[in-house]
Amino acid sequence: MKNNNIPFSPPDITDKEIAEVVEVLKSGWITSGPRVVEFEKKIAEYCETEKAVAVASDTAGMELVLKVLDIKAGDEVITTPYTYASTSNIICHRGIKPTYVDVAKDSFLIDIDKLEAAVTIKTKAILTVDIAGLPVDYDAIRALLKKINREDIVLVSDSAHAFGAKYKGRRVGSQADFHIFSFHAVKNLTTAEGGAVTFNNNHFKGFEDLYKVFKYTSLNGQTKDALAKTKLGAWQYDILTDGMKCNMTDMQAAIGLVQLTRYEEMLKHRAALVDLYDKALSNKPWAIIPFKKDDTCETSYHLYLLRIKDFTEDQRNKVIEMLAEIGVPTNVHYTPIPMFTYYKSIGYSISNYPNTYDQYKNEITLPLYSTLSIENAEFIISEVIKAVEKVK
Repeated sequence: MKNNNIPFSPPDITDKEIAEVVEVLKSGWITSGPRVVEFEKKIAEYCETEKAVAVASDTAGMELVLKVLDIKAGDEVITTPYTYASTSNIICHRGIKPTYVDVAKDSFLIDIDKLEAAVTIKTKAILTVDIAGLPVDYDAIRALLKKINREDIVLVSDSAHAFGAKYKGRRVGSQADFHIFSFHAVKNLTTAEGGAVTFNNNHFKGFEDLYKVFKYTSLNGQTKDALAKTKLGAWQYDILTDGMKCNMTDMQAAIGLVQLTRYEEMLKHRAALVDLYDKALSNKPWAIIPFKKDDTCETSYHLYLLRIKDFTEDQRNKVIEMLAEIGVPTNVHYTPIPMFTYYKSIGYSISNYPNTYDQYKNEITLPLYSTLSIENAEFIISEVIKAVEKVK
């Protein structure tokens, strides 16, 4: 049945999440507290990693990592121009102009073959992006760094989309030195806003207790969180660094804890929707179907990034407009960073990243979420096919 009110990416919230948030509100403890601690433990368990730190957002988590590792002006950070702005913004916040490496041809992921040429004596970190939930080849990057004798470079993964994705049989979360996930409202698992940093070495680069450093740095450098300060006579605290304020609250963690109990079923439904789209497009010579899984990787089924062969940017935009007129919402992920006003103003040009532009110009993102019905998905893909073939 035709539905003219299909949303693009609503959160999947049930009465269970609502009840848990109400319970937190009634408890009188609504900021960072016991539920955040529990959520961190559950995230670490799910991602098969040693530690997890819950934060206010993926963006804050990435900047927290760079700050704690003292990566700053004068250093260099390599990343990809094909991502959301936050990946680059946090590098700029540290006083660094990002060093971009184009994506590989016909891929949304950074071109590992071009990484070596971008590394200099000043390179301190490589910040990769798991676009749409597809993991980069972490081991290939590590092998490259070993080959060029630069294993001192920190490997950070913006895994905002990749919660639940798999790499070589293991869930994403421990392959890079640090993974940062997003639990924003449109993500597979949501805490309304929020994110988490996961890592496997709590003594990374000589830290005695890196988890502890992340925690107090996320609280303005304060040595005691609000819960610790409520204990009798425990009002005194110290400030150990010029920290950030990016902690997660118990209200957010309560949502996340319930979401975790439902997450595998949510992933299964997303995978079924991807299968439906793939099947409908399989005999269309113009359809470049997005990656799903192979023997090495499996996505988290976060975004369905359809590309339309031989389409121009204008043709793609026309399809989006036609679909919007009949109530089918679509999107584009993403406008490349060098195409934005700010980044152009500091010297970047999309002409230097031809593969990135080629991926962008004919990409259209279809609705994909755990409350999307099979019936509505069938309607969506039918209308997408009609619109593309009308414009072609």
